[in-house]
Amino acid sequence: MNKQSSVVDKEAAVADLTHVLSRFTSYIGKRLPTDVTTKLGELRSKEVNFLAKEVFESMRENQELADKLDRPSCQDTGVIQYFLSAGSNFPLLGELEDILLNATKGATKEGPLRHNAVETFEEKNTGTNTGSKIPWLDWEIIPGADHCIVDVYMAGGGCTLPGAAKVLMPGQGYEGVAEFVFDVITSRGVNACPPLLVGVGVSTSAETAARLSKKAILRPVTSSHPNENAALMEELLTDGLNELGLGPQGLTGANSVMGVNIESSARHPSTIGVAVSTGCWAHRRGKIKINADMSYEVISHEGFKV
Repeated sequence: MNKQSSVVDKEAAVADLTHVLSRFTSYIGKRLPTDVTTKLGELRSKEVNFLAKEVFESMRENQELADKLDRPSCQDTGVIQYFLSAGSNFPLLGELEDILLNATKGATKEGPLRHNAVETFEEKNTGTNTGSKIPWLDWEIIPGADHCIVDVYMAGGGCTLPGAAKVLMPGQGYEGVAEFVFDVITSRGVNACPPLLVGVGVSTSAETAARLSKKAILRPVTSSHPNENAALMEELLTDGLNELGLGPQGLTGANSVMGVNIESSARHPSTIGVAVSTGCWAHRRGKIKINADMSYEVISHEGFKV
C-alpha cells in the first residue's frame, strides 16, 4: 500500500466513523437504553398509586411516540458528553476528538436536537451543540488494545448538570456519605424528573468524586459495585430513597429512584470526597464498541442500524 492510498483509506475511515457516531448520538436522543426501558416497565407494573400509574403510562406513551415519529424523547438536549475507553493501538485514536466534534454537529442537524451550547462570558448559543471544550470528552486509555468503547450521554439541565460534591471529614464516615446523598435528593430530586438513576462517587476529593459519580450513572441500572460493602450500600440507599415517596415526576408514588450506583477509589486518610449525579427517568445514554476495522457493536440498545 502506498502512502497516498493509506491517507485515502484513513480519510474514509474517519468519515465512516463520524457518520456512525453521529447517527448513534442522534439515536440515543430518541430511544432510551434497553435496561432503562425494562426498569421503567418494572416500576410501572409495581406501582399502586393511581396518579403514579398514570404518569408512568404517559412516560411509556412518550417513548413509543418518540420512536414511532423519530423525534427526541425530551425537549432538553442537555450537554452532549462522550466517555471514552480507547485502546492505545486504536487506529483513529488521534482523530477521535475531531470525529466526536463533527458527530455532535451532525447529530444536532439530523436529530434535530435543540441547541444547548452557550459560550460562557459571551452568552451566545453556538447553534451546533459544540463550543469550547464541548462536547466534553472523558478519556481512559487501555494499553495494548485496538478497540474503543464510547459512552454517549446527554446530561440534562434539570437532572445531571446540577450535581453536587463536597469533602467530608473522616469522622463523618459512610453515614456522612449517606446523609449527603439524602440531602441532595430531598432538596432537588423532584426537579430532576424522577424516578432517578442516582450516581454516587466516593473518593479522595471533590473533583475525583464528581467524575466517579458521573461514571456511576453510565453503568447499567441493574449492576452492582464489585465490593460487597459498597454493593450493600447501593441497596440500602435505593430502599431508603424509595421510602421518600417522591414517585414519578415527584407526584408521589412507591419509587423515587430506578437504583443507586456507586463508583469509588482509594482516598486520603483525612478526607472522604463524595458527589452525587442524577439521571432522570428519560436517561439518554448509549454504549458502542468500535473495533480496529471500524465494525461496531451497540451494547446499550437493541435494533440500532446506521
